[in-house]
Amino acid sequence: MPRAVRALRGATTVDADTPEQIHERVTTLLKEMWARNDVDHDDLISILFTVTDDIRSAFPATAARTIGLGDVPLICAREIPVPGSMPLCIRVLVHFETDKPRSALHHVYLENAKSLRDDLPE
Repeated sequence: MPRAVRALRGATTVDADTPEQIHERVTTLLKEMWARNDVDHDDLISILFTVTDDIRSAFPATAARTIGLGDVPLICAREIPVPGSMPLCIRVLVHFETDKPRSALHHVYLENAKSLRDDLPE
């Protein structure tokens, strides 16, 4: 199959809005996304992070830069504050090139965010 641009989704939560916890959870999430999908640094196109309104202490993109993603376009935004939505949640959308078909991708949801997509295999 020829290489194509694909998108990976993922999410995680923090127990507390601290820079340390945001760093730990974001780096764990990204590393797991790369491992489950054989993503190499040079495959990456861009990464979009969103956070819920209760996360204010750090940008998820700052954590991503600490694992070598400083040359990848990164952006952070606020999630829509829908009543009853999951608190303390960080979501990510990764655009990358791959030779895998869309059906072979493994989206990654960790911590409390696992319940957002309980239809996905572990």
